Amino acid sequence: MNSDLLRTITREEVETYQRDGVLLLQNMFDKDWIELLNKGLDKNIEAPTRRSRIWYKDTSGRSMFYDHTAWQNIEEYKKFIFNSPAAQICGRLTGSATINFFFDSVFVRSTGTQFETPWHQDEPYWSVEGHDSCSLWLPLVLVKQKSSLSFVPGSHHLKSVFKQYNFGDLNPERKKNVDQVNFSEIAEQEFPDINADSERFGVISWDMQPGDCIAFNGRTMHGGSGKLDDDCELRVFTTKWLGDDIRIKFSDYGMDPDHSLDMIEKGLKSGDRPGTDLYPQIWTRV
Repeated sequence: MNSDLLRTITREEVETYQRDGVLLLQNMFDKDWIELLNKGLDKNIEAPTRRSRIWYKDTSGRSMFYDHTAWQNIEEYKKFIFNSPAAQICGRLTGSATINFFFDSVFVRSTGTQFETPWHQDEPYWSVEGHDSCSLWLPLVLVKQKSSLSFVPGSHHLKSVFKQYNFGDLNPERKKNVDQVNFSEIAEQEFPDINADSERFGVISWDMQPGDCIAFNGRTMHGGSGKLDDDCELRVFTTKWLGDDIRIKFSDYGMDPDHSLDMIEKGLKSGDRPGTDLYPQIWTRV
C-alpha cells in the first residue's frame, strides 16, 4: 500500500484544481488500497451505522445505499485515512499547511440502477465553512463516464447562495431521525437547472479506473453518477478533508450530516478550527 504519492502532483494540476475546483487524478492509490477499502465497504454494508439509509429503491429491487462517518468503527477506513496519501493530495491541491480529516461517506448502487444524484454543492450542508476544503471521490470499481460524478468547473467561485436539495427527502424506507435542511429562507436564487443545458455549464466527467480519484472543492457544483448498465454496479468511497481556512459554523437551517452535537460535546463552537479526535490532523507541510 502506498503511503506516499505514486507520482508528483504537478504545478499545472494544482492550477487546474484552483481554477476549476475539480481535478481528475489518475493512478493515485495502488490495488492494495482498493482491496482494503472494498473489504471495509463490505463490512459497512453488512453492519451499517445508525446514520445509514437507502437513498433509492425501484420496483425491481435496484437500490442505492448511503452511509457516512463510519471510520471509527471500520479499521480498513481508519487505516486509509491515517496511512494513505489522501491527506497529502488535498494539502498539495489546496496549498494548505495542515490537513484535518472531516468525514467519510460511501455510495453503493446495485447493478442497473438509474438513480442520479441531484445537483448540489457540499459546503452549504456542512457544519464547517471555508475555501480550503477538498473531497476525494474514489471509485472501487471501474466507472464509465455516463455513470461517473459530473461537475461544473469554476462553480466554487460563485458567491450566490443557492437553494440546495434536501437529501433528507431521499428516504423511501421512511427511516426516522434523518438529517434535514431547508434553504428556503436563506437562498438568494433557485439552484440552476444544469441538466437542461449541460453544454452551457461546461459539465465534465470521466471514465475512471480503481485507483483514480476526483478531487473537488466543497463549493463546486456536482451531481449525476447514475445510468448504470445492467451488468455494472457502483461502489464509491469518499473522504472529506479540511485545510487552513476552514472554521466551524452551525446553521439554523439544518446540517447534513449534522455534526453539531458531537462538536459541542468536544468543546468545539462556531468559529473554531476543527480538531480533537473527531477531526484529527493527518498531514503537515514540511
